[in-house]
Amino acid sequence: MNDARCRRWLHAALASLSQEAARSADTHLLRMDLEAFPGIAFYFKDEASHPTGSLKHRLARSLFLYALCNGRLGEGQGAIDASSGSTAISEAWFARLLGVEFTAVMPDCTAPAKVRLIRSLGATCVLVPPGMDASAVARERAAREGLCYLDQFGLAERATDWRGNNNIAESILEQMAGGPDPEPAWIVCGVGTGGTSATIGRYLRYRRLQTRVCVAEPTGGAFAVGWRTRDPAAVASAPTLIEGIGRPRVEPSFVFDVVDRVEEVDDADSVAAAWQLETLLGRRYGGSSGTNLVACLRLARAMRDAGESGSLVSLLCDRGDRYDETLFDRAWLARNGIDVDAALVSLGAIAAA
Repeated sequence: MNDARCRRWLHAALASLSQEAARSADTHLLRMDLEAFPGIAFYFKDEASHPTGSLKHRLARSLFLYALCNGRLGEGQGAIDASSGSTAISEAWFARLLGVEFTAVMPDCTAPAKVRLIRSLGATCVLVPPGMDASAVARERAAREGLCYLDQFGLAERATDWRGNNNIAESILEQMAGGPDPEPAWIVCGVGTGGTSATIGRYLRYRRLQTRVCVAEPTGGAFAVGWRTRDPAAVASAPTLIEGIGRPRVEPSFVFDVVDRVEEVDDADSVAAAWQLETLLGRRYGGSSGTNLVACLRLARAMRDAGESGSLVSLLCDRGDRYDETLFDRAWLARNGIDVDAALVSLGAIAAA
């Protein structure tokens, strides 16, 4: 293909991504005060308000930028990635913006609403059974069909500019500036690729702040198992119902040494906390947001018991309506062994004890 034409296409694609970023407003940082924790403020960054409904909007934009600027994606070439759903939704949205055909390889237990949304964006969904490595399937198809493998799990921490450029850590601290707690005690996040915890942890060190990073992880998740021993080959000791986090293995983008603490959260507690978020904030958010809330409550309890004050910041990761047929469906929860009413009582005890 003519080099000048290739350059024109590349420049037009990069301009589209730049214009999209300029049109997108930053996400809200919502404050929540709980009577049980005097002197401790909770802030939640509403990443579900992105155009594609999740934290992964930032990552998808970065992955396409990385692919374009490294010469991995060219005119007429399709793209593919492995995902539990939210990243694929965002990637499908950006692929449509750029006129790129996109294929998502996902576990067949992915929430049905996510699959429908990806297909509505013009992308193809390949659903794989339990035990099959979706990343390996995506990588093999990319090689066989000449597709660009976006590789969110392998490239997340390097595709994102952790020193600034409106990354999530910079955004949080800019929104906290001028308030009563400009330097939070903790920032809490879940881990899927590892890119978010790496970006936040690196940026806090770069800014020479005392804020610590806590990873909220499903009980027995690979990142929790691996973090305890710093073992990059660690695998999960238990499965999880919480999509997007609780990976079966430690992914390459996870940076162990910028994480200060890992809180393991049972699935039932995560689900109950997701239900509670709707009560507290008036909107539904997904299970990983519930996992984050539980970790925040535990950290706040430790701060309160130590006589400390300050703030905690966490993330509202994706829209809860994607889980209407799963995490917010009592029949589905019962089939999967989750007693949400008992879990809600347990959650109240976490907050009050």
